[in-house]
Amino acid sequence: MKFLTIFPAEPKINFLRMKWVAFVVAILVTIVSLGSVATQGFNFALDFTGGTVTELRFAQPVNIEAARGRLADAGFGDAQVISFGSGNDLLVRMQLDGVEDAENNVAANAQAAAQITKAVSTPDNPGTVVRSDFVGPQVGRDLALNGIWAVIFVVVGFLIYISFRFEKKFAIAAVITSLQDVVIVLGWFSLTGHEFDLTVLAGVLAVLGFSINDTIVVFDRIRENFRSMRADPDSIINASINQTLSRTVITSFVAFLAVLALYLYGGGSLRGMAEAQLIGVVVGTLSSIFIASPLLTLGFLKVTKQDLLPKAKDEAALARRP
Repeated sequence: MKFLTIFPAEPKINFLRMKWVAFVVAILVTIVSLGSVATQGFNFALDFTGGTVTELRFAQPVNIEAARGRLADAGFGDAQVISFGSGNDLLVRMQLDGVEDAENNVAANAQAAAQITKAVSTPDNPGTVVRSDFVGPQVGRDLALNGIWAVIFVVVGFLIYISFRFEKKFAIAAVITSLQDVVIVLGWFSLTGHEFDLTVLAGVLAVLGFSINDTIVVFDRIRENFRSMRADPDSIINASINQTLSRTVITSFVAFLAVLALYLYGGGSLRGMAEAQLIGVVVGTLSSIFIASPLLTLGFLKVTKQDLLPKAKDEAALARRP
């Protein structure tokens, strides 16, 4: 497997020498992201704001861009148009301003469906409404709350798992790094104004998983080297980062290519999720190298050999290792 080794296994790059620059850049980017989220918020999609979903069927395949243009000319510039099935079916999603009470939903939804059908249809290819549903704002608020609970659940789960698997200092460093990655992804969507829907939320949760997995691989090598190498903590941590560098870069590159294909060819409905994962893969890879491990050299997170002495249950397993 030597052909997969991009970087030498022995330490050649002094990552810890660059830690303060990396910390300053990470803090600045995080502050900008938090500031954008606090001041600008997100461009929430129909999933969170409420609106109408209309499914249309046509006799012939419909050009998506042309349909979007006709909707924009009719005053529905914020409508989402998605093609599915054989290409003869369109799904149009848009917000209904000022419609919140249940009594007005049916009438407003029917009126919107009729206007959408009229705007998208052409004389030679008329459309018919297959279904038209209304998603209320309350559902959107429930989805947002569930998303927050999902993030909290994942973070607490990570803390518990890494505390048992490694040591509490590792758990805190890993969670800090992963949360920073999530904040940067959220900041990207806030700054750019790109639509934030349920698929983006799924992508953000996936970023948490990718980031923590990348960090754990490096932490596992740090733990092993602390138990086997005779050197100061900074040298051990730096050696561990170098030894896992090839694996980190190759894994991230393959993941990036897979998500890039999803972004390019997955269609509009998956583009938000793919975009979140593209940003997350890049940020997560950099943070696992330049942020997570160097955190173990600072203050109360500083790791020593005493922190990582083999537990009794691990001694037999360690003795069997070559």
